[in-house]
Amino acid sequence: MSNTPRTSEDDELDEMDMEASRLASTDRDMQMEVFDAVRGQSAFPVQPVRLKPEDTFNFRCHKEIGCWNKCCHGADITLTPNCILRLSKHLGVRPAEFLLSHTVPAIHEKAGLPVAKLKMGGNDGRGPCPFSTPDGCSVYDQRPATCRYYPLGMVSMKMKDMETKEDFFFLVKEDHCQGHCESKSQNVGDYRTEQQLEEYERINRGWVDILMKMASWKVLGGPGGKEPSLQTKKMFFTATTDVDGFRAFVLGSRFLEAYDVSPEAVELIKASDDALLQLAFDWMKNVLFNEPTIMLKEQVLKEAIARVRTDMGAA
Repeated sequence: MSNTPRTSEDDELDEMDMEASRLASTDRDMQMEVFDAVRGQSAFPVQPVRLKPEDTFNFRCHKEIGCWNKCCHGADITLTPNCILRLSKHLGVRPAEFLLSHTVPAIHEKAGLPVAKLKMGGNDGRGPCPFSTPDGCSVYDQRPATCRYYPLGMVSMKMKDMETKEDFFFLVKEDHCQGHCESKSQNVGDYRTEQQLEEYERINRGWVDILMKMASWKVLGGPGGKEPSLQTKKMFFTATTDVDGFRAFVLGSRFLEAYDVSPEAVELIKASDDALLQLAFDWMKNVLFNEPTIMLKEQVLKEAIARVRTDMGAA
């Protein structure tokens, strides 16, 4: 037995290992989640038509329109991990500072996991977005995915026998929005390309997958009806919102002793925030769902199995 003093990070890692070992790995028949790419409202006015990339719709937003900037007041915007990285870089701050200055913590209603939402102005949160100006968005080139999607929403669905997830889209029409009355016509695929959504979706895919699966398991009972521990939820929030905090955990705890991460990958996550996010998504999938997205080293795995057997009284 090692005489090395234990740290709080060691305790966190052990708890994650035990949680992962206990969770069942069997998928349910269907996982389905509406990605919160509109304004996060629970009763948003969805047009009940399933749209494909080639389907067309009319929409245009511009300064001369009567509803200009109305959608930027009291908006309920969940920030994706990539949104946080882009906005932080644009403002010249690190994510932890951006979180303190511009976000409020929240719980994703369907998934039950902590997320960061953009802080609106006013004491009641119904004021303007901090980046809204009379001339438009001051961070337009780095605007959040929610803003890029609007007026579209996306559903991601996976059937049990499907190898990949299927995405489809729907139109959102709010009473105040006059953009739908404009004559500009475009198809869904062209609009998504114009809004540069493919890159956002590529980086955020693992995060969306986690929220989608958690939402499905909450509805269907999940693996034995287990609720993730408070510590697991806290680590999910850190891993997906604060890359510097997660990097410090990975490099400063027993993480690299426990998990099989190549030396090349270690050097990459030291330098690349995007690469670190992908490690965070893979690790949280392993912790929450026991998916083989990241592997424990053989000796650590044997020790974890032995601990589980001891806890179950089978040793």
